[in-house]
Amino acid sequence: MGQFSVKKFTHASEDKDDIVRPLATALIEKGLNVWYDEFTLKIGDSLRQKIDKGLANSRVGLVVLSPSFIAKGWTNYELDGIVTRTVSGEQILLPIWHNITKQQVIDFSPSLADKVARSTATHTVDEIANEIAELLKNV
Repeated sequence: MGQFSVKKFTHASEDKDDIVRPLATALIEKGLNVWYDEFTLKIGDSLRQKIDKGLANSRVGLVVLSPSFIAKGWTNYELDGIVTRTVSGEQILLPIWHNITKQQVIDFSPSLADKVARSTATHTVDEIANEIAELLKNV
């Protein structure tokens, strides 16, 4: 599992405390190589360059969709990179819905709403992390 770099930086900063940081920590504890801004970026780093490098080196893109995510421009830049690599078969996109309804996801991106997702309304962080770890074990 350590061969995978899970890019879970695709999130809104407003969601860090509720879902992103706990999920990143849980995935690391399960032996996954996680690229997460708080754990990876250092003072003076170029955010865009580091994100682009992270996208280029990742096999899995974890997208935490929330109302805050939809409202931001930067998150859409990151999502575009993941979708591009997913369409070309270079990356797996795993959506996590956080405080968002299916209709909100459909309104934002009908094609993204078609992907089977996990929701924090029905799954705990540990359940989501376990499922991701199990999935990557078989990839």
